[in-house]
Amino acid sequence: MDGDDVRAAVEEAVGFLVRVPDPAAPVLDTDVAGVVWHIGTCLHWYGHDLVMGRVDLTAGRWEPDPDAGYGRLVTGLASWGEVLARVLEAADPAERGFHPWGAPDPAGFAAMACAEVLVHTGDVAEALDLPWAPPPDLAAAVLARLFPGAPADQDPATTLRWATGRADLPGRPRPASWSYAAAAD
Repeated sequence: MDGDDVRAAVEEAVGFLVRVPDPAAPVLDTDVAGVVWHIGTCLHWYGHDLVMGRVDLTAGRWEPDPDAGYGRLVTGLASWGEVLARVLEAADPAERGFHPWGAPDPAGFAAMACAEVLVHTGDVAEALDLPWAPPPDLAAAVLARLFPGAPADQDPATTLRWATGRADLPGRPRPASWSYAAAAD
């Protein structure tokens, strides 16, 4: 996966998220705006984590501006996605970055970014009972990179939600826990 995949995932998400009628609606343990912030911080940190190599950068906090408004959060998400895409494009494929689950290469960071964008946008859609599904090709690429043991004979969007413990698949138990297989070595 690469920067163009990140751009495509973010474009799909932003196109949906700008139409959300109530950014304060509850989703997961926060609200829609909080989920958008979470996605954006993932993209932000993935770029930093790749650039800094295998160094753990978790030394501080980055907090949202409570006065920024939902529109600026969504615009920020688009911006953070573009910054990460450019970092990925500039990176050598042999580079490795830090992640608690291993040392991903640029393709691993791209896959994790796409997963965060697609899965959490799906969380918003499900919580608000709004129609949205990730593009099947992107979901399939995320599954191939991050969940290589996931079944390939089902709808990729549903399988991605299943792999992250969010949906059922016929004849398969829902995973009790999960993690990304993003490490390149």
